[in-house]
Amino acid sequence: MDIGLKGKTVVISGAAGGVGRSAVRKLLAAGARVCATDITPNVKELESWDGEVVSVAGDVTVKDDVEKIFARAESAFGPVDILISNAGYIVPKPVHETSDEEWDRVIDVNAKSLFLTARRALPNMMARGGGVIVATGSISSVCGLPGQAAYCAAKGALLQLVRAMAIDYASYNVRVNAVGAGSIDTPFLRRYLEGLPDPAAEEAAIRKAHPLGRWAEPDEIADTILYLVGKTASFVTGQILMADGGYSTR
Repeated sequence: MDIGLKGKTVVISGAAGGVGRSAVRKLLAAGARVCATDITPNVKELESWDGEVVSVAGDVTVKDDVEKIFARAESAFGPVDILISNAGYIVPKPVHETSDEEWDRVIDVNAKSLFLTARRALPNMMARGGGVIVATGSISSVCGLPGQAAYCAAKGALLQLVRAMAIDYASYNVRVNAVGAGSIDTPFLRRYLEGLPDPAAEEAAIRKAHPLGRWAEPDEIADTILYLVGKTASFVTGQILMADGGYSTR
């Protein structure tokens, strides 16, 4: 099925992780031209994939790096049509155990990165009569979760920024949405579990907390992202689409 991505230029952050890699693969298969970015140099591997793809190792919490990323996308493929803000970082601590540096980094990676990349993408989208922004949110955007003070604050801020931008830019035909991802079987989640006192017990508890009784696969979240950036979601904006196995319904 053609979802309207052929020839579209996409910038996607967090592209070297589980969901990011799946999304890049699906974007390329749909005919999009992709600028994949991640803080790790491993993102360069994606340039060997079939399709039109370039990569940039950069930190989307840093203004100069964001400029470098967009300059690379524009020089390779032209104006950016779609921004997928997928960078993520978590510190599994309650407030009284969280340092200033940990708080700032979690807020920056999850929320400030969306602000910086959207601010760079929006003027061209406005001038060209439209565009799409999708941010990877979380069940932590809408639910209070234990030991995730900074992460819940950051993902909640991300969701409210999505809603505000959806209102501000609707008249320019720019759609802005979020994916409310549940727990995903990725290295990100595995690292989170390793930082907990009893990883095995926590893994079992997290699986049980999702009514479907399992974690998501990266492809399932990537499919949700592709739906939101595609033409079949042309009347969807300002929303968080919960792809969480039913977690947030409880």
